[in-house]
This record gives sequence, structure tokens and C-alpha cells, in this order.
Amino acid sequence: MTSLPPLVEFAALPPLVEPGADLTREEVARYSRHLIIPDVGVTGQRRLKNARVLCIGAGGLGSPVLLYLAAAGVGTLGIVEFDDVESSNLQRQVIHGVADVGRPKGESARDTIRRINDNVAVRLHPVRLDRTNAVELFEQYDLILDGTDNFATRYLVNDAAILAGKPYVWGSIFRFEGQVSVFWEAAPGGRGLNYRDLYPEAPPPGMVPSCAEGGVLGVLCASVGSIMATEAIKLITGIGESLLGRLMIYDALAMSYRTVTLRRDPGRVPVTELVDYEAFCGVVPDDADAVAESTITPTELHRLLESDREIELIDVREPVEWDIVHIDGARLIPKDRILSGEALAELPQHKPIVLHCKTGIRSAEALAVLKKAGFADATHLQGGVLAWAQQVDPSLPVY
Repeated sequence: MTSLPPLVEFAALPPLVEPGADLTREEVARYSRHLIIPDVGVTGQRRLKNARVLCIGAGGLGSPVLLYLAAAGVGTLGIVEFDDVESSNLQRQVIHGVADVGRPKGESARDTIRRINDNVAVRLHPVRLDRTNAVELFEQYDLILDGTDNFATRYLVNDAAILAGKPYVWGSIFRFEGQVSVFWEAAPGGRGLNYRDLYPEAPPPGMVPSCAEGGVLGVLCASVGSIMATEAIKLITGIGESLLGRLMIYDALAMSYRTVTLRRDPGRVPVTELVDYEAFCGVVPDDADAVAESTITPTELHRLLESDREIELIDVREPVEWDIVHIDGARLIPKDRILSGEALAELPQHKPIVLHCKTGIRSAEALAVLKKAGFADATHLQGGVLAWAQQVDPSLPVY
């Protein structure tokens, strides 16, 4: 008779934060539903009270993360955010309201947090996170939460967390799918993993669009953000099994959750310093100078269209974006058809070509391909359709 293999015992991570001061009478009443959970109790709540958590961004994922950590009683919340609230944010960034449009996101988030829990200390860091400030900033906190939507910042956060010796909770969303994991290079018991074990190299620019380019179901942020907040609370209090070493994938359309085991990449090089992450991720292409020199402003394009000169105006966005708004006289050829070479034969060699997209990112990628293919008289619209609507035709909707 064959015996079954022994069950693998889960080794819980130790609490990340020491208990803080005793709870006040008001705090006992506020957090009573936590206090009566045996795994949390008074000690766990005091750990939350003593915790310092830094959230990178107050956007789609930062909104539910900040709201629930504030409600849970995390004593200090730091927010790295330099953007202002836009109307397009309100579909998913629930920490902001209509009255906040135009305000700095950090200030809007702080005011909402205070309405939820005025015992929470909010520290605003209205700066662009980069290699000159990331490590020093991370060292001021116990835990980092990263919900940013670009690979350059994700690698920066990962490497800075390694150098600062801090764990962090990572989340990502796109359209109907979300991912969450915990990374901690210095985790006890030799369990350390970091983001480079999941993504040793960044995907080519444009292969994974941002939410602004590809869209996201607003309510997806709540599902993924609540998982991130849950992981933060577990790490702070030392309860449960964290997602360290596992990647959770949520599919909203199928309403399914699955986890994938992560392993340390045996070939990865130790992180010893911060680098130029835009260059590392290929955000700045090798032919960036040539592309930069082939840029046309909305005003210049408007004058060109008003003149008698014949040009070919190509929209490289997707059909669903074309349905929202498009520039009169443009022709739709999605970027992927240009990048694959499929659409090159459809483009004229005998007249100037002007490419445009939503913001100028995708059109720059397509322009680089055209330049390599010999289309010398090709340019792209600086700022894309959004800039055109702002500077030339304010009657057009923006998205």
C-alpha cells in the first residue's frame, strides 16, 4: 500500500509591524469588528495603528487601497501622486468626486481619507517617483503598495524596494483582468522573490497598453484593490498566507480566481543600484531622435489641412476609439497593422503622411516603423486627438 505524501505546512510570515500604543475608548468602538476576530484582536489592531504604508498613486487601484486601509485603522498613509483629477478618472477612481476635478489627486485623496478616519496621518508626496528619491522615500515606510500602470515605474518600485529592504504588494489591471502578488526580496526563511522573477524583461513598448490606451472596467479596481489591501493587512499583522510566491489572476468576465506559483529566476542578476528605467523598458526607442524631429503640433496640422497641400492623415487607434471621436479627413489604420507591415502597401509614397493616435505614444511607434520602411515624409501629431480637441476643436469629446 502506497502512503500519501505528507502535507506541506504553511510557514506564516512574522508580523511586519510591532504593536503601537494602547487603543483608546473611541478606537475600541470603531474597530470592534476587528477586535473580536481571534486572528486580529487588540494586538493586531495595534499593529495596524502603528503601521506606515506608502501607496504609489491615488488612481484606480490606489483609491480602494487607501479607502480600506484608512477604514482599517492604518496609522500612517503616504501617497505618491503628482497628477490632477480629471473627469475620465471618476469612472473608477472612487476616492475622488465631481467637485475634485482639477484638484491635485493627493489632496483630494487626503480629504476623503480624513472624512473616513480622521485618526489616520496622511503624508503627501507630490513628486514623480524616480531613481533619485525612491529608496530614501521607501525607507520611511514599513510597506509599499504599487498599482501603477507602466512597466518603467513597476521596475523602479521593485528595485527601490529591494534596496530599501521593504516588502510590497503589487497589483495590475487591464480591461476585465487583474493580477496581484507580494514581492519581498528580503523575506525571512529564504522565501524572497521580486518582480523580476515574474517579468525578467519588460515586454516591448506598446505590447501591453495602459488603461488610458486600452480601457478598464471600473469596478475591476474595487476587486483587485481590495485584494491588495487584504494582503497589506495580513503582512502588517502576520496572519494568514500571503501571496508571496504566488500570482493571483482575476477574470471578471469568467468570475474566476486562480493562483500561479512563482519561482526565483536562477538567471537574474542581483539589484545593486537603480538604473534608467525608461531606457530599460524601451520607452525611448533607439530612433527616438528621428521620431522627435518628425512631430507636428495640432496648430501646424490645422494650418496644413486648411491649405491646398494634399496630405494623408492616418489614425492608428482602434475602431472603438474611432467611434468615440475622430478628426475629419482621417483614415483609420490600427497601429498593429502598421507594426506588422501588413498596411505599408496601403500608404502613399507620393504625399506627406501624418499619423495620430490618442496621446501620441502609439503614433510615435508607428512612425518609427514608417521611417525604417523608407517613408521619409512622415510625421506624427504631438499629443494626439486629445491635444487636437484641446487646441483646435474644443467641440470634440475627449476620453
